Amino acid sequence: MKKKIFYFLVFLFTNHFIFGQVFVQQYANVANQVSQSNITANLTEFQNLGVKRRGTQPLENTYNWLRNKYLGFGYTTSQLQEDTYTNASFTCKNLIVTKVGTVYPNTYVIICGHYDSIIGTGTNDNGSGTSAILEVARLLQNVSTEYSIKFIHFSGEEDGLIGSQHYVNNVVNGTTPKMDIKLVFNLDQVGGVAGAVNNTITCERDLSAPTTNNAASNTITNELITCVGLYSPLNTNLSNAYGSDYVPFENNNEVITGFYETNESTHPHSATDLLVNMDPIYNYNVAKAATGAMLHFAVASTTLSQSSFDNDFKISFFPNPTKEFLSINFGKNPEEKYTLQLIDTNGKIVQTENINNPKQLETINVSNLSKGIYLANLISEKSSDRTKIVID
Repeated sequence: MKKKIFYFLVFLFTNHFIFGQVFVQQYANVANQVSQSNITANLTEFQNLGVKRRGTQPLENTYNWLRNKYLGFGYTTSQLQEDTYTNASFTCKNLIVTKVGTVYPNTYVIICGHYDSIIGTGTNDNGSGTSAILEVARLLQNVSTEYSIKFIHFSGEEDGLIGSQHYVNNVVNGTTPKMDIKLVFNLDQVGGVAGAVNNTITCERDLSAPTTNNAASNTITNELITCVGLYSPLNTNLSNAYGSDYVPFENNNEVITGFYETNESTHPHSATDLLVNMDPIYNYNVAKAATGAMLHFAVASTTLSQSSFDNDFKISFFPNPTKEFLSINFGKNPEEKYTLQLIDTNGKIVQTENINNPKQLETINVSNLSKGIYLANLISEKSSDRTKIVID
């Protein structure tokens, strides 16, 4: 939840060719599958889970509810990551769900929002953003994208962004090499006001320090504005970003953008932050806009073929050639144990790695190996995958 926005500029786009973007019928076909009944059902279920305060059972129950939603969509346990942090006397969890891209698998488009609340059930702040993200994830589950996607649900937003800050400090910056993020798209409080005309969504860009990422944020946010016009009936406002889970990313010099309701509800942070005081049709339209935007940002395929589905289950290695790190995409249904052997041109095994209970994406350090051509032999109880790897 943010304070009242005092500063905004109105941007109304009627031209369907802006910043090189054009209407893509296949993207519209996907966005039009956003379900009003799903939005309303998710808001109702979220509300019924209670007050999602730090370290409480309702917060844990909501985490498990989210996890089960993704498994029900067809995501696998290998795609789900739990980021746990402890602060003072409480423990909270962030949920990260990863969908690997086909062309740039180690570059991520992040769509995120918080699921914790304070005082009330937080049905608007931020069950609305949570419900929209769930619809985007449901619809993109079997859509091939060039860039990898991370769907992230943060806790601790209401306690000073501690969940997203922990993720940036320990996962984004703790990854070797540092996680490569194309952009971060945050959804916070997008449920509208009951009885009001809710036909405009505020699109947020970075205007604060560090300034080196501001121009890119401005470009991405203008692309977001165009997507709203192309794939939803909503109008747009352009405003500054602040006070939500994209801030730790913004401070980390990542490129950020976001959605926030233009008619600001007075109910968040109170016991009356309930579905009855929201506009679920507006939430539905925001989800349509978010779906179109994510298809654009992640560069979705415009054709759905059996081969694209099959590729989700195949093991692959990247980048290739590589210099220091070799990533392995284990597909959607990895086995429990693997052994990776790297074999030189003389047939000698020069590096062996045992990988137990792998996530969908694992990274191996190969910086100790000399430049040259190697055979990567990935062995499990059921199969063996071999591919040529070049270390440059």
